[in-house]
Amino acid sequence: MSQALTQDAGGDDDEELGLPALPSGARNYMSPAGYARLRAELFSLIDDERPKVVEIVHWAASNGDRSENGDYLYGKKRLREIDRRIRFLTKRLEIAEVVDPTVHHGSDQVYFGATVSYVEDSGTERTVTILGIDEADSLLGQVTWVSPIARTLLKSREGDELKLVTPAGVLNIEVLRVTYPTQA
Repeated sequence: MSQALTQDAGGDDDEELGLPALPSGARNYMSPAGYARLRAELFSLIDDERPKVVEIVHWAASNGDRSENGDYLYGKKRLREIDRRIRFLTKRLEIAEVVDPTVHHGSDQVYFGATVSYVEDSGTERTVTILGIDEADSLLGQVTWVSPIARTLLKSREGDELKLVTPAGVLNIEVLRVTYPTQA
């Protein structure tokens, strides 16, 4: 049996890539912008990047001895990485449930897609945007809808005082503002 067939046979793509797994039975909520971004990445891999790598591998294979051919070995490795990412994106997009946060514009209650400002007991004010698992970027103040802070904030309203359970203990927080993007 070929080595390629035995390597790919078992593992789950999520675990191999170290990406966040969806909670069992949970939906894969995603904003329209997040869905479009993942879809664009998928088509870019399929239409642009993969064909270029296949061409390089084909050229390198025609040069002869593949065991010491760096272009061939690297190209095959990169091709596996691209194929793994394509499978991952395809699976995630198939089960995605696109939720448009603009429908809640003007509401003071926290739902998926909300940008929430809250203050901790210490006086520290923080702002987070609640997004999907595949699109949230913590460096931009975005959190996944399954994170502890998002789960605490969901369904609350401006002015609500909540208890956030953290590894360091329980924090008291107060919701200051809830905003949603406007329709384009």
